[in-house]
Amino acid sequence: QVQLVESGGGLVQAGGSLRLSCAVSGSIFKINAMGWYHQAPGKQRDLVAAVTSGGLTSYADSVKGRFTISRDNAKNTVYLQMNSLKPEDTSVYYCKADPAIGSSYWGQGTQVTVSS
Repeated sequence: QVQLVESGGGLVQAGGSLRLSCAVSGSIFKINAMGWYHQAPGKQRDLVAAVTSGGLTSYADSVKGRFTISRDNAKNTVYLQMNSLKPEDTSVYYCKADPAIGSSYWGQGTQVTVSS
């Protein structure tokens, strides 16, 4: 059974930093892209950042220059370094893993709250 376990969320003041981690456990042949999404109450889940198995990255315009996504393929772990946080970054952040075969997997979500 494949599980994605997220950690690193919390409460931080505006301008501060947080680092999210997402570890994939269980039997999985190969993971292609991994990414982070956020979903505020009453809104759809949107992409924040993604990284391919080869290290190519993409970001939402709202986080470019502030957030950095990275991954450790040996550990099946993806990270999101969030700097210069703003109150509008407040949301639940979800990790996603796209296996080479089969459907995507999602984490349970971790709350990030940025106070002004």
